[in-house]
Amino acid sequence: MSLRQQAVILAGLAAATLVPAPVAAAAQEALPAQCSGTAPIKCHFAVAPGNYDVTVGLGSTTKAASTSMSVEARRQVLNAVSTSAGQVVPTTVTVNVRTPEGQPTGQGGTGTAGLDITFGGTAPAIGSLTVTAAQAPLVTYLAGDSTVCDQPAAPYTGWGQVLPTAVRSGAVIANYADSGESSGSFLANKALFPTLKPLIKSHDLVLIQFGHNDKQTSATAFRDNLTKLVNGVRERGGIPVLVTPPVRRLFSGTKLTPTALHVNGVGVDLPAVIRALGKSANVPVIDLTAKSKALVESLGPSASQQIYLTQASDGVTDNTHFSAYGATQMSDLVVQGIREQNLSLVAYLR
Repeated sequence: MSLRQQAVILAGLAAATLVPAPVAAAAQEALPAQCSGTAPIKCHFAVAPGNYDVTVGLGSTTKAASTSMSVEARRQVLNAVSTSAGQVVPTTVTVNVRTPEGQPTGQGGTGTAGLDITFGGTAPAIGSLTVTAAQAPLVTYLAGDSTVCDQPAAPYTGWGQVLPTAVRSGAVIANYADSGESSGSFLANKALFPTLKPLIKSHDLVLIQFGHNDKQTSATAFRDNLTKLVNGVRERGGIPVLVTPPVRRLFSGTKLTPTALHVNGVGVDLPAVIRALGKSANVPVIDLTAKSKALVESLGPSASQQIYLTQASDGVTDNTHFSAYGATQMSDLVVQGIREQNLSLVAYLR
């Protein structure tokens, strides 16, 4: 072999080793500085409590993706968005940040200060990501119990934990529901209504759902407690909305029992008290008891198990609290009620 032929072969080998390197580098998309991981991608922003607009590019310039978004304590704000290779969808959502980040009394853990964002889905991918203070969003506060709250651990899921997926930017869900609370304890605990009330601004909505833990509350006491909550919201210029409690999965044949429908241990029909107060005090009522009764009875004793928690699927049998699927169904019913009552949040629903 001549020296010229050897030189040509060596040059070709050198080129072969050099070409793939820049190609590989171009295929790798850098995450924003605040983020790490692949599936899921986790991001953290050191911000103070308040409301923030999060703007993100969902997708990838090089691959197909499916990306969902949750914040803080398992609070779902975006269902999975599917994108093809080269497609990046700019999306903005408004999120609420507080300390503790989950339940207001710290049940299940207090989380970390600042804003935690998790991008999940079957193949999550994001490009740019910015967080800025929201400018006067419409806030919908939630006052309720464990069927509403941001549950810290799967499979338990509150309907308020899913409700943000129905809301566009410019409006935000602030979930102050807390496990185990009754109408009276929510008023009395300083971490709950006494903390929530000063935050309410003119025209903010406050959805109020109690009944599950008012097992021995008299009709008079229940009505008085709800009246105090309604008046407290109105004192701040907010708009109270009463929500009757969702049913428990307790059947007698094909029909739900009185206990399932929240006739309590002293014989009080709690949803009926709520409906009557709504009429007398001119407060909008979302009748989640009636809506969930129709859903659960239509499914029957067997199929309705998917709404709640079962030993086979979840490792626990629970006919009061919801699976992620069940919480989504309840959230959809609440959204239906929001539309029926023509509340101001309607303008921001997806």
